[in-house]
Amino acid sequence: MLVSKIKGYIELSSYNREEIKDYMGVSTNTISAWCTGKSRPSLEDAFKLSRLLGVTVEDLYEYKEKNLEEK
Repeated sequence: MLVSKIKGYIELSSYNREEIKDYMGVSTNTISAWCTGKSRPSLEDAFKLSRLLGVTVEDLYEYKEKNLEEK
């Protein structure tokens, strides 16, 4: 399972959501959905966002494996 860390990196950056929205060419609702985990950026947008924020794509997400006992 992918856990988004986008919100934290946006909050740590020198950019506000309006600036990020304009750079990315997406709506503020899209940025909010990325921050809450309701949706994920496309792979292209994830790379673009990571470059803007000065982090790697891997920094933007945490991967957590499910236990085999979980269904």
